[in-house]
Amino acid sequence: MNLNAEAEEKQKGCLPSLVNSTTQTKRLVIVGSDYYNHEKHSLKIHSSVPPSSLISSSQQTQSPAMLFPPVNQSVAAIVFGDGPESQLHPLTKRRSEAAIPIAARYRLIDAVVSNCISSNIHRIYALTQFNSTSLNSHVSRAYSGLGFGNEGFVEVIAAYQGPDNKGWFQGTADAVRRCLWLLEEYPMSEFLVLPGYHLYKMDYQELIKAHRNNKADITIAASVARRIHDPGFGFLDVNSENQVLEFRLKLERGPIDIHSAEGSRTSNNTAPSSITSMGIYLINRDTLKRLLEEHFPEANDIRSEVIPGAVSLGMKVQAYAFDGYWEDMRNIGAFYQANMQTTKSTDVGYNFYDRESPIHTLRHCLPPTLITDSVITNSVVGDGCILNGCRIKGTVIGMRSTIGIGAIVEDSVIMGSSLYQPKAEDSENSKVTDIPIGIGEDTRIRKAIVDKNARIGKNVVIINKDNAQEGDREADGYVIREGIVVVLRSAVIPDGTVI
Repeated sequence: MNLNAEAEEKQKGCLPSLVNSTTQTKRLVIVGSDYYNHEKHSLKIHSSVPPSSLISSSQQTQSPAMLFPPVNQSVAAIVFGDGPESQLHPLTKRRSEAAIPIAARYRLIDAVVSNCISSNIHRIYALTQFNSTSLNSHVSRAYSGLGFGNEGFVEVIAAYQGPDNKGWFQGTADAVRRCLWLLEEYPMSEFLVLPGYHLYKMDYQELIKAHRNNKADITIAASVARRIHDPGFGFLDVNSENQVLEFRLKLERGPIDIHSAEGSRTSNNTAPSSITSMGIYLINRDTLKRLLEEHFPEANDIRSEVIPGAVSLGMKVQAYAFDGYWEDMRNIGAFYQANMQTTKSTDVGYNFYDRESPIHTLRHCLPPTLITDSVITNSVVGDGCILNGCRIKGTVIGMRSTIGIGAIVEDSVIMGSSLYQPKAEDSENSKVTDIPIGIGEDTRIRKAIVDKNARIGKNVVIINKDNAQEGDREADGYVIREGIVVVLRSAVIPDGTVI
């Protein structure tokens, strides 16, 4: 089997079912496709996707081949599972940001790791700490069957304590510094530092080419696709040669639409422009070691301490413009909209159906979804669901979801379940026994996010009836964020509840 055929074969079964038109059936089956372990989990992974199959910018031009070591032998990725000041609570109450499910069958980290695989980066370290049990489990299993050589791996490095380090990771810089002994096992020339919870497609090889052409010490990816906003990774003031003159955590002057950093857009404008950092850094190996061990040995954070320090030291720090789709998942509203975009037949949003640059994830080996007497419109349905006599519109239905007769679900994200519940549970807790995992009969849900394993009873109404923008009712199993009702993981919503 050739590589392209193999890539297509592997992609089968990795996509949720997208329902763009009304589906009405009598009986229809849709075929879809530890706490911290401080020892190393070196996993052999394989990519059948050509390195050039992923495009970072729609108008990007190819530069001539350069005499540098192959990317798969010279660049390693460092992926972080958590970000600064996350506003995704309560979705992060029992999991890290990178482990949050999205689009019916994936997790956020899958997009970042898939970018690495498609960009021919074969050595990937996932540094994890907070609520990392599910993330560690996912990373350890999801990419182990892709194998592409004896030295390719995705390796989990969980936070640890040792004789010289009594505390946990104090930040991204502290984490990398304490793991340098492991990161230096291979003769890498650069390290690519990545947030593991963003949604975008980028060919990192283009960033690497720009970095090497400019003979930069550090190259920072910056978003120029939309008007400046504050994702929490700071702002770059760049000159006409795309060199970073100043790094600021906050934008002091008004937003500026820019067209000048190196990437897909160029300009003769010589005035400094402010652009949004994506928190993606390509750093030379020797530069990283000097910064962390010599110049800033007490620094805890790469974003707020190391990068500004490198600029102030006069190091050559370059900006690389990225004009593609990028969602930084800074809040519940952004996460909700990213999911809603998957239900629409437009070019807006992340393309989960791109066979040239597939998104890799854990294979669950679930049965096909069973739909009985239901009406489903413009929705994404994951594997293993049981949808019985319900109406679903503009909704993402996660794996193993169960929705009862007469239920109506609109414009919502249902994350599904991590297990199939037995038909009869032997339990003294009648509250749990009487309300099974899933959505009960004659329940109505609109503009909501329902986390995994939630038990929503019969005749429940979740529509934000008071049109509240914010609300904290965790004791009752839900909160409201930006007008979106979020039902907590494993919450129990009794029969007849109105929210």
